Amino acid sequence: MTLADERVRRVLPSEFGMLLGALAFMASLTPSLIPRTALLQGVVAGIAFIISYGFGAGADFLWRWLGLPVLGGRLRSWVRFVPILLSLPIIAFGLAMATSWQNAIHLAMGMPVVESARPFTIALVALAVALCIYLLGHAFRGIMIYVASRLSRILPRRIATLSGFLVAATFFWSVGNGILLRGVLHVLDSSYRQIDLLLPADFAAPTEPEKTGSPNSLIEWSSLGARGRTRILAAPTQTEIENVTGAAAKVPIRVYVGINSASTVRDRASLALAELIRVGAFDRSLLVIATPTGTGWVDPAAMAPVEILHRGDIASVSVQYSYLPSWLSLLVEPDYGEETARTVFSVVYGYWRNLPRDKRPRLFLFGLSLGALNSDLSADIFDIVGDPYDGALWVGPPFASHTWRQVTDTRNRESPSWLPIFRDSSLYRFQNQTDAPVAPHANWGPIRIVYLQYASDPIVFFETASLWRRPSWMSKPRGPDVAPTLRWVPVVTFLQLLCDMMIATTTPTGVGHVYAADHYLSAWIAITEPHGWSDSNLIDLRKWLSDRQL
Repeated sequence: MTLADERVRRVLPSEFGMLLGALAFMASLTPSLIPRTALLQGVVAGIAFIISYGFGAGADFLWRWLGLPVLGGRLRSWVRFVPILLSLPIIAFGLAMATSWQNAIHLAMGMPVVESARPFTIALVALAVALCIYLLGHAFRGIMIYVASRLSRILPRRIATLSGFLVAATFFWSVGNGILLRGVLHVLDSSYRQIDLLLPADFAAPTEPEKTGSPNSLIEWSSLGARGRTRILAAPTQTEIENVTGAAAKVPIRVYVGINSASTVRDRASLALAELIRVGAFDRSLLVIATPTGTGWVDPAAMAPVEILHRGDIASVSVQYSYLPSWLSLLVEPDYGEETARTVFSVVYGYWRNLPRDKRPRLFLFGLSLGALNSDLSADIFDIVGDPYDGALWVGPPFASHTWRQVTDTRNRESPSWLPIFRDSSLYRFQNQTDAPVAPHANWGPIRIVYLQYASDPIVFFETASLWRRPSWMSKPRGPDVAPTLRWVPVVTFLQLLCDMMIATTTPTGVGHVYAADHYLSAWIAITEPHGWSDSNLIDLRKWLSDRQL
């Protein structure tokens, strides 16, 4: 390599890296599962560009490091400009198509189209993000060179360079994953716990003795936190149930134990059981162990339908385990909350199974998002096979759910992965915006489990393997709420889905990770089979749920 070639190489960016980066930038603007704002789209585009640039630059460096032949002389200098110049129209084309691609997602979800995706904002944000990551890359390179220069005194040059790379990679991974992410997770969890403890109660404590937090309760109202207080006072009331059903109803029993209600997981579970016994929960016809989401939230749109279907003759119990959003817990601590879910189930189930079978309530599990994962993990099949619970409704099950993954992967092959049919449908059934297809002449077995999921829910369908292969849910036929123009691109699709997870709850109700009460209703009917409901009664109930916008 001549001195002129070396000067050109140092001044100009990697030509292969620029071309790969431009293609990734354009691909990142194509449809994914969830509509994105210009700011967020710019972040995704900037990350996609710089990562792909890094791959290209790394490949170029490896080629030269291995001593493989390269073009030389003036031809080499001129050829270097071609890929760099080609990258500009590729980026411009992606920005020009950004609005059309975003509107493809809007149309699939029944949302109004946008006039512009703000391509200039996308470009500016992407540039800023790419530059920041580029500077981090320079820091990485500096550490690698420093280590390699020291090791080159005792090792061959190429081995020293490789060792420097490994040391720098280990350092960055340790800092990013082991110290920052996990440390921030626990700091946030502790901080939000203290903040929630100090927040004044937004509602006065209930006075009815059967309600958690009342003067008769074993649990202090202030210890429930905002999520718990909202759950206790959620709709429907006894009067509302009677108005909807036109029949006498009971007051639904809702027990909630916050993180601040007791100091340990075992104490919180024991407190939940004691409160259930106090309010007579085991005298109701149904008992639901409702595992909350990462923030401690129990979706009122999920619980209101089943409380009305059974005319208030139902009790539910929830124990909080975190304050963090589910997507954050999934990425950093996927097993967060498992201990609480297992302990609560063990304590409640242990008491329930010792009651006379003809005098105890039917026992169901419920969980949404991270709550679905932890609810699934709460019961060991070997512990319950002799006396199983009656069923479970798991909604928006996260991609880390092992049971969901196993059932989906072993589904009947004529069914799509976004709405599987599993064997004879006697144990597992799936539903989305419409009632689930089931095997002909299917009958329920002793346990009834329903997965409610939308094809556009990235919490469900994110997978790390999308880095290098196309997910099965992208095959045809696709879900009704997924853009037909969505395409798989290595690395880029992974980044898009990662972004989609963070904004999965920004969609309208009935798509993404925002589940509609009407769809919850269909699922609860399937697993609990309530009596005394005609088609006209169900129409009235669906209208009430829609009007209340729970």
